[in-house]
Amino acid sequence: MRISHVLGLNARTQVFWRYNKPKAKKYANSKLSTKRVLKKSGVAVPDIYAKFVDARKVMSFNWEELPDSFALKPNKGLGGEGIIVVKKRALTEDRKKDKAAWITTQKRKVTADDLRLHVLDILEGAFSMGNTPDVAYIEEYVGRHKALIKYSYRGTPDIRVIVFNKVPVMAMLRLPTKESGGKANLHQGAIAVGVDIATGITTKAYWHGKYIRFKPGTKRKLNGLKIPQFTKVLETAVSAGTATGLGYFGADVVLHPEKGPMVLELNYQPGLSIQLANTSGLRKRLERVEDLEIKDAEHGVKIAKILFAERFADRVKAEEGVKILKATERVKIYPPGKKAKYVDARIDSGALRSSIDKKLAEELGLLTEENILWRNRYIYRSATGRQTRPVIALTMRIAGRKIKTSASIADRSKMATPLLIGRNDLQGFLVNPIEEK
Repeated sequence: MRISHVLGLNARTQVFWRYNKPKAKKYANSKLSTKRVLKKSGVAVPDIYAKFVDARKVMSFNWEELPDSFALKPNKGLGGEGIIVVKKRALTEDRKKDKAAWITTQKRKVTADDLRLHVLDILEGAFSMGNTPDVAYIEEYVGRHKALIKYSYRGTPDIRVIVFNKVPVMAMLRLPTKESGGKANLHQGAIAVGVDIATGITTKAYWHGKYIRFKPGTKRKLNGLKIPQFTKVLETAVSAGTATGLGYFGADVVLHPEKGPMVLELNYQPGLSIQLANTSGLRKRLERVEDLEIKDAEHGVKIAKILFAERFADRVKAEEGVKILKATERVKIYPPGKKAKYVDARIDSGALRSSIDKKLAEELGLLTEENILWRNRYIYRSATGRQTRPVIALTMRIAGRKIKTSASIADRSKMATPLLIGRNDLQGFLVNPIEEK
């Protein structure tokens, strides 16, 4: 990870200050306000069962009507403090459900009286910044998706997604541990696991200042785990920003076992340890999407998958033997909804991005509005005047490897080949620059 690519505290402050307006930050500062705005916009959030603003409601509330599982939280709590997660009803001596007692995810028994006292502490500001008075609420218990149960200690894991300009630029899976008390907060001892944006597959795990391969105390590998419904996770995170007006933020998304991805909360100044989990800097990724015009969540996710892929397939196949490319290669292009076509391509590691001839792109149906990712912000001068070049989504196969990438449109009518492959798409290959006769 290059130091120049890392986003530091001062740079982060400049980013969220510029792209997050006061009204949007106000939403993010209140979990209840966030949930209200998101629910109104159709973004999935856990259901709210009760809200406590003053002590009178605490004393009059019928606790016995609560479901068997739920989460009690402070509205403006920090770092997971003050949260009680109840998993099931306690049992009486005759093995019947106790209407006024529950068992937490930490296997601790709590009674209705315990919950009343805890809510009163929240109202007095015991868990808020500066001990300012707060609001308490009880929400739906999300639980753990079956794919993540073995990797999470009792509590609910979540996926932190950093979103900028409607593009999910980085993600990590946060796994609760025994040390963290079943909470997914890193400063309390949870594990940060980097996630490849393109595939939803975990890469490296970071815990207590070092990289680890296995879940502590087990032989369960933390890399190579595929997060279910990952595309939906990313789209949910982006939609949360659209609903609240946040331009740069972290979305904590949980996977409900039956209902799918839900937003737990938003943070307009998310922590920076996600860069360690992904061994990649945020600054460079933010710069790549800052000036793009993004239509919606689906568009933003599509761009993210192309720009920030970890190239898993390349690394796996590299173990089988390094592929050596000639200066000119026969490449198979997969147009959307059409028959694949073989074309000659120039291999050029001196070019950053691949490019395709405009006429060929038109013939293959690659210049439809749906397939245009963005229009390059650089202005090009030509005989026909000043113009911007579209950047399209392109799927192709080179030397047996299928690659999904972005390619700029260019006039290559006078070039030897209608397609040029740049170094963004040459990871995992070696190039022989000498043209074979």
